[in-house]
Amino acid sequence: MDSQALIQEAILAREQSYSPYSNFMVGAALLGKSGCVYRGCNIENAAYTPTNCAERTAFFKALSEGECEFTAIAIAGWPKNGKPVFANPGGAYPCGVCRQVMMEFCNPESFTIIIAHNSNDFTAHTLAELMPHGFGPDNLK
Repeated sequence: MDSQALIQEAILAREQSYSPYSNFMVGAALLGKSGCVYRGCNIENAAYTPTNCAERTAFFKALSEGECEFTAIAIAGWPKNGKPVFANPGGAYPCGVCRQVMMEFCNPESFTIIIAHNSNDFTAHTLAELMPHGFGPDNLK
């Protein structure tokens, strides 16, 4: 699956966002090594702490369905009004907790994180670029 197709999946996932407090809707599309795509959206909570990011929603869905190897994730996030508004560099990058979850299940050198600036423009990074010196399962061996 190419980057544009994965971004379109993330945009579709964004439509399921439950974000009544921030009105910032995020969707993620996680590509498993099997070729399956797992969608996730952000799910907010009035108490804030139980809020879950779109990226982790996608990972937990995939893991609960038996997929445990991943190649890429696309993330599409912008305000509810549908107008992406970002300062440079634009896009909704994954938070530190989501990056740590990625470290648990992905090869940091090859796992690709695709940040949608809008439906036609994106930036791609490896997990190693976004989480240098990350801590993962290999550190415990």
